[in-house]
Amino acid sequence: MGGDERHTVRAPAATPVRFPVMMQHWRHLTFLHWRYPADLVQSHLPAGLRVKTFHGTAWVGLIPFLMDRVRAPGMPPLPWLSRFPETNVRTYVQGPDGRTGIWFLSLDAARLPAVAVARAWYGLPYFWSQMSVEARRAEVVYRARRRWPGPAGARCDARVELGPPLSEAELTTLDHSLTARYRLYSTIAGHLVAADADHARWPLRRARLIQLRQDLLQAAGLPAPDHDPIVHASAGVPVRIGMWRPV
Repeated sequence: MGGDERHTVRAPAATPVRFPVMMQHWRHLTFLHWRYPADLVQSHLPAGLRVKTFHGTAWVGLIPFLMDRVRAPGMPPLPWLSRFPETNVRTYVQGPDGRTGIWFLSLDAARLPAVAVARAWYGLPYFWSQMSVEARRAEVVYRARRRWPGPAGARCDARVELGPPLSEAELTTLDHSLTARYRLYSTIAGHLVAADADHARWPLRRARLIQLRQDLLQAAGLPAPDHDPIVHASAGVPVRIGMWRPV
């Protein structure tokens, strides 16, 4: 895992979020990453963001997982609304202040109210989809069909075989570059904003992609991948999301 990049370092730590606006628990994640030309990915970014490359190559991730215990600070999780599958398509960027983070090309979620709020108030490109996450002892199965706003029918069906945990000594700079990201960017009313996501280091494990049928990358305006992805998996972490701030 990590190709030829065998220089091992510790994963960077998150910036502490003292006053979160949202609490979440991300569970049963799979990270699928493909190389893409940097200029192609750059064409999908807003002004002020520059694609963050690794040895000259941009990376795009497809990350299905289960969102759980979504709630405001001090509030209990709500039945049904606080637990749902999600799949995001993302890339890695550098802001005008020099800090790096995530830019989402799309996010699919199974709860329409969450999608509507995220689109209207947070400027994130959420889509309402019919989705499921089935976590078994040694594998995870994901299913997603986009409903709204479109293109309707865009899908991500994946089956992933889970392997043993990865020790810190086994992880490479590329592994950390693709997973240890604690900042997200968006645009609200035409202005670039960023928020921090505070969580522990990922407990990563080996994983093998058994089956994948997807066109969410193509729906986001990218060509279909022409090579196998790098695969990571994680049982997940609790997360504290900070407030949007102008960049």
